[in-house]
Amino acid sequence: MSETLSGRLVEISWPDLGITVTAEIDDRNTALADVLWESLPYQSLQGHALVAGEHLYHVAPMHELLYTHPTHRIADRRDAPDGTVFLSGLQHLGIKYGELTEPMPAAPVGQVRAEDMPALLEAGQAIWDAVYASKKQIRVEVRRAGTAGGHRVPCLTAADPEANRLIHDVHVETERIWLSEPVELGDLHRGVIVSGAGTHETVLPTLLFVNGETRPLGYAAYGGLVRGAVGDMPLDSLRQMARLLIGVPAEFLGYCGLEKLWAFTQRFLGCLDHLDRDDFQAVASQLALYINCLGGWNLHLYPWDTGDHLRQLRPAEAAR
Repeated sequence: MSETLSGRLVEISWPDLGITVTAEIDDRNTALADVLWESLPYQSLQGHALVAGEHLYHVAPMHELLYTHPTHRIADRRDAPDGTVFLSGLQHLGIKYGELTEPMPAAPVGQVRAEDMPALLEAGQAIWDAVYASKKQIRVEVRRAGTAGGHRVPCLTAADPEANRLIHDVHVETERIWLSEPVELGDLHRGVIVSGAGTHETVLPTLLFVNGETRPLGYAAYGGLVRGAVGDMPLDSLRQMARLLIGVPAEFLGYCGLEKLWAFTQRFLGCLDHLDRDDFQAVASQLALYINCLGGWNLHLYPWDTGDHLRQLRPAEAAR
């Protein structure tokens, strides 16, 4: 186990469950650890992995996660000890609490203390039930150990007035939905779809497509644009990639009910030619956090137990 960074201890609490665990932040990824430490305290909607196994994750309000490179990676997170805390370029804080099935390199920043592992397992099981079936909204709070909790969504700035207004408006909307169900997604999941999206008045296919478009738009498109800006991709290339990557999925999501997302996208595309590199990065970063927040809500609201009758066949069963 790596040495802790000056005794940095982080409490991860789920007040709705009455559970708190303490993690020791270590020196395996000091830059990422610093990003986490400086962002505290914050709150978020707690999520659970849906295909990878016994893993908790939530969207963390840290713009720097999009481009801060880890200096140490675990080659396969399945091999990490239970209780390992990770930070991800997808703007996630994750905690492994049991068996994982997805082989993936991951950046560890700490470890839940051994005495808190039973409580972490209890939290994991309750959060799985909430995400998969009950849809109870479980809030997580991450804070420096022994300090008061709190919450804030960081807001960036731009020199260009039009870009700065856009950042402000995106920030206001992100704060509005960070801990409260977005009205447009709530309506969509209740079958209120103004455009009529959903062939023969179906709802589930539209929900599936909205989830499938929102996640890569935030994770890959906007995250990639921010990393390209930080990595000195030529500004003309960044503008061109933005036009290629974000317009079509955002317009489709607007048709499905995410009209604010489409309106923000149109404003971004409309001011692209006025932006220098710093302003481009600021707008793309603020939009990435907003869209990743929408993605977190999509994953929580989606009726995963609709397919409860479908279960995997083990090799022996498949042979029969």
